Amino acid sequence: MADSALPIVMTLVLACTIAGAMIVASHFLGRPKKSRTDISPYECGMPPYERTVRHRFSVRFYLIAMLFILFDIEVAFMVPWAVTFQGFADDQMFVLIEMTVFLGILVAGFAYLWLRGALEWE
Repeated sequence: MADSALPIVMTLVLACTIAGAMIVASHFLGRPKKSRTDISPYECGMPPYERTVRHRFSVRFYLIAMLFILFDIEVAFMVPWAVTFQGFADDQMFVLIEMTVFLGILVAGFAYLWLRGALEWE
């Protein structure tokens, strides 16, 4: 038992040591002073506020970005399924129906967002 845990413990100790060394090195080797530019927030290349009038950023950008990530992750789920589909010798029909249901839910969600106007960019 102790022999099998030794490589895991050594890997964890090495990872923690490297992470700690990087933090300490960045503290000593990094820039000592932060300018006003370093501290100010950065939003899409635009100043976060104007001097005379404050305006709010549109939520559409963030909504579309989150939807892209959501659909991208769901599509990334289909790649391993497609690669291993031939390996399901006995359950191919079940797995195919399961993926059809998954794609149906995905398309229904996409259609809902499209009809609600969530993908409209003004």
